[in-house]
Amino acid sequence: MPSHMHFGEADLLRIRFAVSPLWETQEAVRTLKRPDRHGYHLPWLRRIREAARGLDLTGLWLLMPARGHAPDFLGPPPIGPAASFEDEIAAVRGVDPEVARQDMAWSLSDTPGAADSPQGRAFVADPARAVRELADTVELAWHTLVEPEWPRLRALLEADVAFHTRRLARSGLEGLFADLHPRLRWSDRTLTLATRGDHVRRLDGQGLMLLPSVFCWPDIVTGFEPPWQPTVAYPARGIGALWAEPAGSPPEALARLLGDRRAAVLLALDEPAGTTALAHQLGLAPSSVSAHLAVLRDAGLLTARRHGHQVLYERTPLGIALAVSQPGPA
Repeated sequence: MPSHMHFGEADLLRIRFAVSPLWETQEAVRTLKRPDRHGYHLPWLRRIREAARGLDLTGLWLLMPARGHAPDFLGPPPIGPAASFEDEIAAVRGVDPEVARQDMAWSLSDTPGAADSPQGRAFVADPARAVRELADTVELAWHTLVEPEWPRLRALLEADVAFHTRRLARSGLEGLFADLHPRLRWSDRTLTLATRGDHVRRLDGQGLMLLPSVFCWPDIVTGFEPPWQPTVAYPARGIGALWAEPAGSPPEALARLLGDRRAAVLLALDEPAGTTALAHQLGLAPSSVSAHLAVLRDAGLLTARRHGHQVLYERTPLGIALAVSQPGPA
């Protein structure tokens, strides 16, 4: 049965994107227990394997049913378009214990036996303590699993937001939602997600938050209940190349024209990207990449615009013509 979100006139004006380090942390924890998610993230899994062994994630995993409700208070919609992890975890710690108790009880009921387990009973009996312990675990998971990679992850997420913002401007809501995920459909002011459940929500002026995610692939997540902001979390574009090793040498002709590294920077910009993401991708120092980007921009091959915490670069028509006219490396 599908899930429906009905938009009023005010909701159409309140569709926005956000990036959430807290959400990525929650989904990274979930990914550790989901082999079907591992394919794109094997390099990351190898890097964090030893550190992850020192984490006790059993409490979080108990509240992550294979199918069903995960507590909204642990991975709520972000409080702003570019909130810091510190701001978001502070909001988790400040949740009303009764709201947390109901949220946890619902989640535990979706996993057979979880509500009657010693840890499940303890969560419900003392929700204030449960919130403290779970928030501590999430914060430790952030520092261990996600924070070391956050510049790379944030760059990809913000590039996704930039792409879909342009998509919305060109194609409207129907084109935007069709591109986010094949299970989403937009018709007659209603966003429908093909799911196993049957859920209806009227947005009633709250609008909709769209949240790109690195770790939620292949899932798309909706169903945030009041008092939480209606949200759709979807797989970000480009995760297939997220952990790629530095690119090989650029074509000889382009390298002679621009120099090896400058040509590599130009060719790497298939999607808008910032300095940090390009530095990771190419294996270069951020200061070196920044200098090359400035030269390419001054030469009319790139444009730059600020988005959130960073400046995103993309090719101009001249830059595109130079890049696509080059044969790939042998």
